[in-house]
Amino acid sequence: MTANDDPGPLARHLRARREVVQPGAVGIPDTGNRRVPGLRREEVAFLAGVSSDYYVRLEQGRDRRPSEQVLVSIAHALQLDEEATAYLLQLATSGNTRRRRPRKPEKVRDGIRSLMNTWPLTPAYVHNAYMDVLAANRLAVALSPFNTPGRNSVLAAFLEPELRALHTDWEEMTARVVPYLRSVAGPDVDDPRLVEIVGELSVRSERFRKLWARQDVKHKATGTSLLQHPQVGPLELRYEKLLIPGTEGQTLVTYHTLPGSDSEERLHLLASLDDTVHADTDAVPIATDH
Repeated sequence: MTANDDPGPLARHLRARREVVQPGAVGIPDTGNRRVPGLRREEVAFLAGVSSDYYVRLEQGRDRRPSEQVLVSIAHALQLDEEATAYLLQLATSGNTRRRRPRKPEKVRDGIRSLMNTWPLTPAYVHNAYMDVLAANRLAVALSPFNTPGRNSVLAAFLEPELRALHTDWEEMTARVVPYLRSVAGPDVDDPRLVEIVGELSVRSERFRKLWARQDVKHKATGTSLLQHPQVGPLELRYEKLLIPGTEGQTLVTYHTLPGSDSEERLHLLASLDDTVHADTDAVPIATDH
C-alpha cells in the first residue's frame, strides 16, 4: 500500500471500532449469516442517521473532514464512551497538521524527583507519552527492575518473561496498557517513536497485535495491580496515574496498599530489604594503594 492508498487514521479507526461492536448489543438480530465481524457499514450508517454512501466514503478515506455532529452520531452508533468519542474527534480535526513531538531528551522536574524520593514506602515513577520510564524512586525499582529509567513499560509488559511472571494479572494488565498507550500517545498514530514501539510489538507479540487492532482508547488512571514478588510474595497494590502539568504527557505513577493489609507488611519488608542492599553497597571499602 502506498501513502496515497492509505485511507488515514480516522478511516482505520472507524473500521476497527465497527468490527468490535456486536449486532445484538445495538438491537440488530444476528441471523448467523454475517460474513464480516461486528456491524456492517450500512448498519452503522443507519444507526448514526447518515447515508450509507457517505459512511463508506469516511471508511475509505475519501472524506476526511466530517462534521462534529456526524462524528458524535457515529460514536453513539459504535457505542463509544466519552473518552473514546473525544479521541475520534481528535483524529478528525488533527489531520496532517499534527505537530511532531520533539525527540530531544525529556527531563523530569527536580521537584518531582525530590517528591518521589521522600516516599520511602510508596513506589513511584514517571513515564512520558510513549511510556518510556524517565525517573523512579528506589522502591519502584525494587518492586520491578523494569521501572528503571530508560526502560519502556509497554515493551516490557509484552516481551519480558520476568514481568509476566511478576504480574499474576498479566492478561488484565496487558488489556489495560494498550488502550492506555493509545490514550496518552494521542491521535498522532504516525509519530515516529510510537510507530517504532508499535512496530516492534506487532512483530514480536501476537497478543499485542490483537489488542492494538481493536483501537480501544481508555485512560485508566486508577486501579489495582496483583503481583507475585520473588522476594516478598503476593502484593495487591493500588495505583494512581497523575498527569504532570506543564509537560508533554509526563505522568507520575504511584502504588500504595490498604492500611493494615498483608500487602502493606510485605511492602514494608521490601523497603527494608532494599535499604539493607543499599547499606551493604555503601559499606564496601574502596581499595587504596599503600
